Amino acid sequence: MSHARSVFSQLIAYLPQRQLDTIIERYQGNWHVRRFPVWSQLLCMTYAQLTHRDSLRDVEACLNSQGKRLYHMGIQHRVARSTLADANEVRDFRIFQELGRLLITQALELYHDEPLGLELKETLYALDSTTIDLCLTLFPWADFRRTKAAIKVHTLLSLRGPIPAFIDFSDGRSHDVNALDVVPIPKRSIVAMDRGYTDWERLYAIHCLPAYFVIRAKDNLAFRRVASNPVKKSTGLRADQTITFTTWQARHDYPETLRRVVFFDAEQQRRLVFLTNHFGIPAKTVADIYKSRWQIELFFKWIKQHLVIKSFYGTSPNAVKTQVWIALIVYLLVAIARKQLKLPASLHTILTILEVNLFEKIPIIQLITETVQRIGTPENTTTSGNQLILFPE
Repeated sequence: MSHARSVFSQLIAYLPQRQLDTIIERYQGNWHVRRFPVWSQLLCMTYAQLTHRDSLRDVEACLNSQGKRLYHMGIQHRVARSTLADANEVRDFRIFQELGRLLITQALELYHDEPLGLELKETLYALDSTTIDLCLTLFPWADFRRTKAAIKVHTLLSLRGPIPAFIDFSDGRSHDVNALDVVPIPKRSIVAMDRGYTDWERLYAIHCLPAYFVIRAKDNLAFRRVASNPVKKSTGLRADQTITFTTWQARHDYPETLRRVVFFDAEQQRRLVFLTNHFGIPAKTVADIYKSRWQIELFFKWIKQHLVIKSFYGTSPNAVKTQVWIALIVYLLVAIARKQLKLPASLHTILTILEVNLFEKIPIIQLITETVQRIGTPENTTTSGNQLILFPE
């Protein structure tokens, strides 16, 4: 029964155990392993993420202080930081990558009916990357600048949730536009991107899927207006045009017409120009789609603040990717639990409550519900304007 299990065990129960065993066998994760299998490594790293441990020494001390509770967590032996460090260095990160992708599929299905605030038939995504700075001395493989190392995490984020639909890594020097070669954009979806992804050949490949994109135009765009549609200037719109390119290279890479929407942001006093290949939605919706792209910036800021992906337990590429993927697994586990249990709190609130109650033997739904009732609902509590609410009630 759930009340006989710790909060940590209840959360871990959302992992697809059978599929994980198949993945471990595929990558020989437990080959010649006697005392610290992949399962124990995953549990230790999940605990480290949930409790925001800063180092392996910290993880070791906290776990071993739990005594008999380790066994009930599923860890059958005392945890040594050297053993955990070796596991992160040696075990193939693709074990956790494939596990993460299984959870992504499950989470996307659970959140497929989340309201967007936009009347769209298509699924809406945002594509962007975040740079994680590293020490050049410890991470010489992460090429970025002469005095600094870094990796980029390229993310395709479903804005229903939001849930990361695809994750990929590159060194910090790689240009964002290269991600368009590896990101699997679903057919008949809409992808919002900033102007760093301007590459007409790659964007035309998206058009041919077929799929749609909304991207901010660069200032030096050379084009010819083919037609114009009337707009309501009271909504902030200034133009809705059909255009073609006037330079040979752009016409060669993108031989069809595009839609150009000009919008004036009264709050920021900025004139914004958007390009899209979607002619079947209102011009104001095009501007709203690009505005919703800001959710991916909030997602990156949120995971950097609340998960351990800025300080690393190992220095090899495998260890870094392992840690980032397990951080995303934790994010997805909590998101899945929130949806399936219909928890009345934001993801940030849930993680905060779980962090200090991991070994309490109380159903998660009871723990969250009672805590929220004591502290008040989001509408009744005073929150900072800077607080990031990824899952609005």
